[in-house]
Amino acid sequence: MTHGWVPFALVCVVFVAVTALVGRAAGLFAARPVLWAAVRAVVQLAVVSTVVAVVLASLPLSAGFLLLMAVVATVTAARRAKAARVLPVALAVLGGAVPALGLLLASGLVPPRGVAVVPLGGILIGGAMTATTLAARRALDVLEQRRGEYEAALALGFTEAEAARELVRLPAADALLPALDQTRTVGLVTLPGAFVGMVLGGAPAWEAGAVQLLVLLALLAVEAAAIAVVVELVARGAVRRTSQSSEVRLT
Repeated sequence: MTHGWVPFALVCVVFVAVTALVGRAAGLFAARPVLWAAVRAVVQLAVVSTVVAVVLASLPLSAGFLLLMAVVATVTAARRAKAARVLPVALAVLGGAVPALGLLLASGLVPPRGVAVVPLGGILIGGAMTATTLAARRALDVLEQRRGEYEAALALGFTEAEAARELVRLPAADALLPALDQTRTVGLVTLPGAFVGMVLGGAPAWEAGAVQLLVLLALLAVEAAAIAVVVELVARGAVRRTSQSSEVRLT
C-alpha cells in the first residue's frame, strides 16, 4: 500500500457508498445487501489473509480450503436461484470444476502445491458458481413464466423432462455469455487478474498470457458443463423452487 491505509479506506468507502446510493436512487436494489457484501468481504479477506500462508504450505489444508470454497459456492448458487434443495446444485458447481482441475494437475501444467492449486481452483469454482446461479435462475424463471407452453408440450406427447428441457435450455445458455465475452475481448477490453498478477510479479508477458489463456479456456469448459448439468437437473425435477415443486411433478 504505497500511499497508506487512510486513502485506501476512504476510496473503498466511496465505492461502496456510490453503489448503494445509485442502486437505491434508481430503484434497482436496496442499500443493505451492498453494505453487507462489503462488510463480509472485509472480514473474509482479513481472515484469509491471515491464514493463507499456512493453508498454502500444506496440500491437505489446501484441499480442505477448496472444499470450503465449493460448499460456500454451492450454498450461494442455491440461495440466489431460490432452489428448494441445495445438494443437487453441488453437481452443477463441481461437475465441471473438479474434472478441469484434475486434468490440469494430471497434465503437469499445474503443480500439486497449494500456492498453485488454491488460486486456480478458486477461479474455476467461482466461474462454475456464477454460471450455475445464472443458468438456474433463468431456467426456473422460464418454468414459471411459460407454464402454458410446458402444459401444451405435455399435451403433444412430450414427457415432463423433455418438455422442461426444451423450454429452459436456450435461456439457460445465456449464462455462458459473460465468460464468452471475457474470452473474446481479452487483451482488447480487459487484462484479467491472472495476467496482471503474473506481470506485476515479474513473470514474462508471454508466460502470463499463456497462463491467462489456459484459465479462460478452462473457465469456458467449466461453465459450459455447469450450465448443461443445471438444464438436466431442472428438466428432471432435481432442482426446483418450493412453489414449483408442489405444482410440477417430473419423472
